[in-house]
Amino acid sequence: MNSNGRNRQFRTIAGASALMLAGMFGAAACAGDEPQSEAAAAMSSTSALPSEPANGEPVKIGFVSTEGGAAVSLPEMREGAEAAVEYLNNNGGGLAGRPVELVVCKQQEEPTSATACANQFVEQKVAAVLSPGTSMGPAIVPIVIGAGIPYVTLNGVAPIELTSPDVASLSAGLPGTLTAAATAAQREGMSTFTMFASDGGGIAAMIDQMGKPIFEGFGVRLDVVPVALGIPDPTPVVTSGLANDPEGVSFIGDAATCTSVLKAVQTTAPTVKKVLIPTCLDENVVKAIGIDNVKGNIGITATDALSDRPDTVLFRSILAEYAPDLSPTGYGSTGYQTVMALAGATEGITGEVNAASIREALRASENVEMPAGGGIAFTCNGTAFPAMPSICSSQMLIGEINEQGIPVDLTVTG
Repeated sequence: MNSNGRNRQFRTIAGASALMLAGMFGAAACAGDEPQSEAAAAMSSTSALPSEPANGEPVKIGFVSTEGGAAVSLPEMREGAEAAVEYLNNNGGGLAGRPVELVVCKQQEEPTSATACANQFVEQKVAAVLSPGTSMGPAIVPIVIGAGIPYVTLNGVAPIELTSPDVASLSAGLPGTLTAAATAAQREGMSTFTMFASDGGGIAAMIDQMGKPIFEGFGVRLDVVPVALGIPDPTPVVTSGLANDPEGVSFIGDAATCTSVLKAVQTTAPTVKKVLIPTCLDENVVKAIGIDNVKGNIGITATDALSDRPDTVLFRSILAEYAPDLSPTGYGSTGYQTVMALAGATEGITGEVNAASIREALRASENVEMPAGGGIAFTCNGTAFPAMPSICSSQMLIGEINEQGIPVDLTVTG
């Protein structure tokens, strides 16, 4: 592929990722309480925390908090990160043995505040910058890595977050989501699958280009059906997309469009098996379409909040101790995972803990377990998805959706 082709591909990927990120943020910003999810988490086990306080000079770590904006505000991400830092400093041996000083900067998903945060991190001489996910990578990342500071994000969005050697994008992103959906289709014995996609940012074309070979590798034929962003009634589009009686369906895009698409699917083909991404399992989406139309289907996730795996029990125990009002099944997990993943990737540092040693530790990281990741591992040497070398993992989780709308009995894909 020539450079112009690669640039077009990365712009399309960025548009697709930004659309999914906006959908996630929009859902969270308007979501209410999660009583069913909290009840499920409350019934799950916790354990006593270890006692290994960190010593020495604190290491400054920057944290991008999407908070305070008129349209988007997710303080839960910061609260999850702060709980992880409290654990590392008081119980978990710190970051390579050193306590962490979390330098939080709140930005409102617009360039002015995001740029100000990047400059603040440089002025504070942080050793790394962490972000659970933001659409402001183009404003933040060049300033941060230009100052020699590594940037770690759970969810890469912009091309610079997917291709720069100074960025570690921990989660599998769109390639992992497509692989997870194809895995679910194969395990369910499907031979045909239709994926509806919000046609914003070129996402439908990207899914068609990337997804068909992935599904073909699992022995499943994929048809991609674009759905215009903001369409008032997608029923005609959905009806047309289901005309060939696919054995499974999915949707990628924002929560509002997912709601309308799934309602149309229920009307047109009520028994077809669904594979649902996290946006489509938002509480508001589930309420709108009814839990009976969700449970028993397959859900895709990157977080294991409810199992009895040791890292998941630790996750719940840390929240119970340091953020008791934070639901393990909410967005706080993203801040927690980002902080704890950095600690896991850098635990082998034996000398000075600074930007250079953290960068090298990230590049050398191999098969590091994602905290509360259900067995997902990440390797940040550019091999997980060579077309986007900043991505550190190809793995996601799939599981049957329970009566609370949460995927359970999770298995790793990718």
